[in-house]
Amino acid sequence: MNSPTHPDFLDDAYQRSCNAEILSVNELGGIILDRTVFYANSGGQPGDSGWIELADGSKIEITTTVKDKASGGIALVPSPQTDENIRALAVCGQKIDCHIHWARRYNLMKMHTACHLLSIVCPYPVTSANVGENESRVDFDMPELPATKQEISAAMMQLVEADYPIFDQWIDQSELDANPDLVRSKNVKPPRGAGRIRLVCIGEDSSIDSQPCGGTHVKTTAEVGAIHIGKIEKKGKENRRFRIRFGDIPNA
Repeated sequence: MNSPTHPDFLDDAYQRSCNAEILSVNELGGIILDRTVFYANSGGQPGDSGWIELADGSKIEITTTVKDKASGGIALVPSPQTDENIRALAVCGQKIDCHIHWARRYNLMKMHTACHLLSIVCPYPVTSANVGENESRVDFDMPELPATKQEISAAMMQLVEADYPIFDQWIDQSELDANPDLVRSKNVKPPRGAGRIRLVCIGEDSSIDSQPCGGTHVKTTAEVGAIHIGKIEKKGKENRRFRIRFGDIPNA
């Protein structure tokens, strides 16, 4: 299903605000726009929060952003504390201003990028992932640990310090079919139906990594800053859970 909402965040993940028009309000109160800078919850990355400003200056706090199943659009979910009279002002056709909580989004961008760096250091099938503001987790189908958490942290920091560029490019679905190893996730496949797939690439000419992803990321690996593996847990016979945290590598 083609989305009626243009995802500005895919054009520029650093865009913090935009002008938009309300297309509809769903039965749950989600506000669907013709375009948005708000990322919708998917791929392990949570939806953005922020606020919208209506034509009369009223503001509606947005607690999260999700995909609207009925329309295929992106729905901004207002805070339950929003006054019903203000909520009623959000009507179809109204022009509004959108603003994301930038500090939160930026941390999520750095953390999502860190998850990619971990998948480079540990090239195993990913069984699940969850991106957080201060800690993220990535689960791998990994019978045995390839190294200690200190060694893995050090390898990730080598990628950070190398300051590799990060960019995206689009390929046809047929190109992905011809290169199935691009998909790292074991249980979640890239969305199909639009005829093309977005790749997030690291390094000049994708020399370090290239994999399908619809999330938001920083422009260079150096922007991620100091990160380390805080904990590795065994979650089943061949499942290992890695927890990525901000900050320097702790002493062994």
